[in-house]
Amino acid sequence: MSDDISNAPTTAVAEGPEGQSFHEVADAERNLEVVMDIPVRLSMEVGSASVSIRRLLQLNRGSVVELDRLAGEPLDVLVNGKLIAHGEVVVVNDKFGIRLHDVVSAKKRIETLS
Repeated sequence: MSDDISNAPTTAVAEGPEGQSFHEVADAERNLEVVMDIPVRLSMEVGSASVSIRRLLQLNRGSVVELDRLAGEPLDVLVNGKLIAHGEVVVVNDKFGIRLHDVVSAKKRIETLS
């Protein structure tokens, strides 16, 4: 037997992101496809305020509650209560819409799930 292995067949394994094989990436994409049509709640938070129950019970038509956000400041865009972006309110075909400014990275969005 010879120690020469230069003629031995080799198998190349292509790698995807983060060292995953393309088969692993394809499997992950198929698994992700299962959840792509699940509805989620998208909302914008204008601001918030802490009020006492006494003050809450005194609210009536015309009452003004000061929020913790300045006028013109970007609003929080939330999906199922988790921050995903900042944006502004726009009007599209007589309806409100959202123009996104800063979108949280996918990695940070996934981290907030745990």
